[in-house]
Amino acid sequence: MALKKPYLDIPGTTIFDADQSRKGYWLNQFCMSLMKAENRERFKANERAYLDEWPMTEEQKQAVLARDLNWCIRLGGNIYFLAKIGATDGKSFQQMAGSMTGMTEQEYRDMMIRGGRSPDGNRYLGEDGDAQPHRQPQGSAGRAQQKGSL
Repeated sequence: MALKKPYLDIPGTTIFDADQSRKGYWLNQFCMSLMKAENRERFKANERAYLDEWPMTEEQKQAVLARDLNWCIRLGGNIYFLAKIGATDGKSFQQMAGSMTGMTEQEYRDMMIRGGRSPDGNRYLGEDGDAQPHRQPQGSAGRAQQKGSL
């Protein structure tokens, strides 16, 4: 029996839950291996050969090689583990986060200094967000019923 996961409706967001954890187990284990200097050296010497030592999916390996962190996250990667890839490449967390948002490091830094992104339009259905108005009930009775169902 599948669990109801209303948080899966948050636009542009992948929640790292138990299912994502299972999906990304070997990807995240690979990332954790980069905590050791000798593993970082082996990875940098031949990235593909090192990745092939891990029972990751081919798509996960391609996402790592592309350094596409959003893709890695969709495939079960946890950002705190994926940060090890960035550190291996000599990148700061800000540089990595900027790359994930399509911003430069400076643009990302400036946005965070201003308090981060606005939550407007980024809420899930039933939380009075406007992210997916085509799926929200019409009229005040529908909204009241929707609120009560969570």
